[in-house]
Amino acid sequence: MFSAPHPGGKLVRFRPGQKLAVRLMVANGVGLFAAVVEAQTAEPYPLLHVSYPDSVTFKGIRGATRVPVELPVAITNRDHLSNLKADGCIADISTSGARLELPEAIANVGDTLTIDAEVQIAGLASQLSVRAVVRSRVERSTQEQSQTLPAVYGVEFIERDQKALLVLYAYVFAQIVAQHIPLEFS
Repeated sequence: MFSAPHPGGKLVRFRPGQKLAVRLMVANGVGLFAAVVEAQTAEPYPLLHVSYPDSVTFKGIRGATRVPVELPVAITNRDHLSNLKADGCIADISTSGARLELPEAIANVGDTLTIDAEVQIAGLASQLSVRAVVRSRVERSTQEQSQTLPAVYGVEFIERDQKALLVLYAYVFAQIVAQHIPLEFS
């Protein structure tokens, strides 16, 4: 069962028996499978019911599962002579990298950053401090432009200190768990 596609605000109609190639994002990759339309409903929500796939092909596109967060951070560019600094936030994070949103551009692709934040893990406050390298400068979406975030970066963590990595991993895994526990149990 899927929400029915509605590009441009118009509901796409499917007929029973119609064959589909379904592509969807799954955690850290893309799943692809063939299906047949069983039914399409409009009430209470536009839903598309398809046959159960015989097999699913999966292609990983990330080294680790990313989880959305809004974590305030302090960034220092270690490759700049004056150690440029900026406050911003991590929009999503994994054990291998993150998406940084900063109010000002302070780095280029290939620069080494230090990311500092206070994180909550199982109700305990911990200091997170990890080194990362800028792998990409991301084009801003309309939402990011409305938030006036001129610098959005994709970074890969290169930290080697085991204590720092333990804090990072504990924080990321706690966020993944929190997103998968139903509200009535959290």
